Amino acid sequence: MEIMDIKKKLQIIKQATNLTQTKLALRLGVSFVTFNSWWTGKSLPRPKVQNRIDELFLEMTGQKIIPTKQLTAKKQILKKKSKEHKNVISLILNNPDIRDTFLLKLTYNSNKIEGSTLTEPDTASILFDNVSLPNKSLAEQLEAKNHQTALNYLFEHISKNGKLDEKLILKLHSILMNGIRPDAGMYRDHAVRILGVSLPVANYLKIPDLIPNIIKEINKKTEDIITLVASIHSHFEQIHPFSDGNGRIGRILMCAMLLKANMTPAIIKQENKRLYYTYLYKAQTKEDHSLLENFLCDAVMDGFKILERDEK
Repeated sequence: MEIMDIKKKLQIIKQATNLTQTKLALRLGVSFVTFNSWWTGKSLPRPKVQNRIDELFLEMTGQKIIPTKQLTAKKQILKKKSKEHKNVISLILNNPDIRDTFLLKLTYNSNKIEGSTLTEPDTASILFDNVSLPNKSLAEQLEAKNHQTALNYLFEHISKNGKLDEKLILKLHSILMNGIRPDAGMYRDHAVRILGVSLPVANYLKIPDLIPNIIKEINKKTEDIITLVASIHSHFEQIHPFSDGNGRIGRILMCAMLLKANMTPAIIKQENKRLYYTYLYKAQTKEDHSLLENFLCDAVMDGFKILERDEK
């Protein structure tokens, strides 16, 4: 393997992970000095480390093959976790610390993925102390409060065995975009494109017909909720039914489906944004959901860690 190959792969990995050279060196199990010598092309890593770099490169670019056994094993662990907790939504609602952690983690990460400049402590101050931050835009602060309100509405809705239907989706959007957009709670009435990718979205005239089909799929009985969630999420995001807020509503909808199946919400961390988008795009363009499913398994497991107060 040539030096340029290694250097290029490391650059792509660094860009995808958003890690510093120091942290990337740590992830590869080497010193900064060693890593930097690869980065500058002064030396090559040993074959064992080269394999590790190749693996990481394939993972970051959506080319990694997830063995079926590995994915099945992860899903089985999640099913076992689900059975250990008879009523996940009740546990969330009856334990304020758990509920607040979910509200914070879901709101901070989901908004950050969409470009919010709020830090996690900023978000906590806005959500729980009702603090107004003078150095941050009012729109971002309102987005955080609205996201919290939408999640609280969803939690109560699920606890009362409410339906996952079109009315719920529109209601969640109206809460999320309240005071931010005049078309809150309404489908878009114009063409849009998703920035950064070549992915056709639905004609706006077809949206009222496409969403009921999504609802039918959402409410299908399944033994494999992760596969269903991955499929629905990739399809919903490609329809792109709203002028704004599609990603956040799509992720809240994932929470709804998972909670209905007695799973915890998936904590999609903002630092994994590039991976999330890479795997979502692959699901939408290659009809291969395996990487997205594997990613969601890890995100739901992070949710169970919150539920079990086992965060590290």
